[in-house]
Amino acid sequence: MLKTTFVAASMAIASLGAAVSTQAAAQSSIYVQVAPPAPRVEYVPAPRRNQVWVPGHWDWRGRQYVWMQGHWVRDRPGYVYQQPVWVQRGDRWVRSGGDWRRGNRDRDRDGIPNRYDRDRDNDGVPNRYDNNPNNPNRR
Repeated sequence: MLKTTFVAASMAIASLGAAVSTQAAAQSSIYVQVAPPAPRVEYVPAPRRNQVWVPGHWDWRGRQYVWMQGHWVRDRPGYVYQQPVWVQRGDRWVRSGGDWRRGNRDRDRDGIPNRYDRDRDNDGVPNRYDNNPNNPNRR
């Protein structure tokens, strides 16, 4: 009787663990009690056609941070790559990003999706007053 109860309890715990790990994988966020180290300085190579540079970042592996070097990935038309970032929430650190998001293009790569960008060409003139909002040399 005791063995049967132990086996049943073990199976219940194992299934709960699987459900939690599946949920964590679906959310693609990692929670850690320790702040990440400062980012390392990386050499960024010259731009490549149809490629997006993914900067290096700290990733949590097991019980420690591991530096993931920057690398090129193939561009996905209609998607924007969101690089991984660590954000402090209360007493924990959360990693999010590191994946492709549909839409919200950022043609000038200033971190603001074009539909929210008020100065697309960064010339200091808001788009609504700029005769050429995509050309920084002409106003």
